Amino acid sequence: MCRSIKTLRREGDPPTDDEISAAALQFVRKLSGYRKPSQANTEAFDRAVEDVAKVSRRMLDSLAPVGTRSNGGRAAASPSRPNARQRPRRAAS
Repeated sequence: MCRSIKTLRREGDPPTDDEISAAALQFVRKLSGYRKPSQANTEAFDRAVEDVAKVSRRMLDSLAPVGTRSNGGRAAASPSRPNARQRPRRAAS
């Protein structure tokens, strides 16, 4: 993923429209391979940035607040932190 796109979902501090637009621009740049599109592609590029920003705002507005758990109060196991019930893999010899 593009390293300049920062996490916008944070506790108690909703993202601004400018932050969402900047992230959308970085995402479309990454997908298209353009830093700045040619005149022939400017309209499609700008429309994509607007669409990604709208969808991003809708998603961020609909997500549960940070720290909310819907799995009965248990933290979900992340790929980097295996579930305590799982046995670690043995190294190949």
